[in-house]
Amino acid sequence: MAVWLYTLVSVTLVSLISLIGIVTLSIKMERLKKLLLYLVSFAVGGLFGDALIHLIPESFQQLGSGPRTSLCIMLGILLFFILEKILRWQHCHIPTSENHIHPIAAINLVGDAVHNFMDGVIIAIGFSASTSIGIATTLAVVLHEIPQEIGDLGILMHKGLSLPKALMFNFLSALMSFAGAILALMIGPHVTAFTAYCLPITAGGFLYIAGSDLIPELHHGEDVRLSTSLKQLGFIILGVGMMAILVYVE
Repeated sequence: MAVWLYTLVSVTLVSLISLIGIVTLSIKMERLKKLLLYLVSFAVGGLFGDALIHLIPESFQQLGSGPRTSLCIMLGILLFFILEKILRWQHCHIPTSENHIHPIAAINLVGDAVHNFMDGVIIAIGFSASTSIGIATTLAVVLHEIPQEIGDLGILMHKGLSLPKALMFNFLSALMSFAGAILALMIGPHVTAFTAYCLPITAGGFLYIAGSDLIPELHHGEDVRLSTSLKQLGFIILGVGMMAILVYVE
């Protein structure tokens, strides 16, 4: 019973981090729009860093160095490619409105939902092992989520969502961590094998989002000054750096 309590409290804390973007409400819209590309740059670094520094190495550790892990990563890329095709087809056949979510925003939400689901699974596994491991895992996830949620907010707003809607969708995506935690606690020992295959698929999805859409967006802006490019590069490095630092926290 204590494991369930600790897990659900921790998952609640992690879910609330999705609302961290509310601090941007105090920033004027004109200035906020200028910051969006830098937030997208930060998200690029965060997604690449998460996939290449955390998820893929962990996947190879759990599934081995054979082709199985690489195929799962490729499967993730292909699944997100198919998902984008479906969403873009719907985007072309549904009249555009302020309530219609841009395909890439929807894809990012799906990827984030899967990642949040995995966070819930990981936290549950930690507390199932011991309270101290559960607390340490929760702390790592919290530090991990802060830069990612800021970047996700930037992506959603860059694709046309208002700040309140972006916060709402981010929070709904974060609630998937409850589903992951509850499932992990219910299926118990079988969760390890399930997690092992979800990790590389999630990594492939993150690589697809960062590489196929976000980086091209950084090249399409009207501001082509060297100083702007250097700032974007700096935010990408910052995103990667935050993920690298978490290696030592975990």
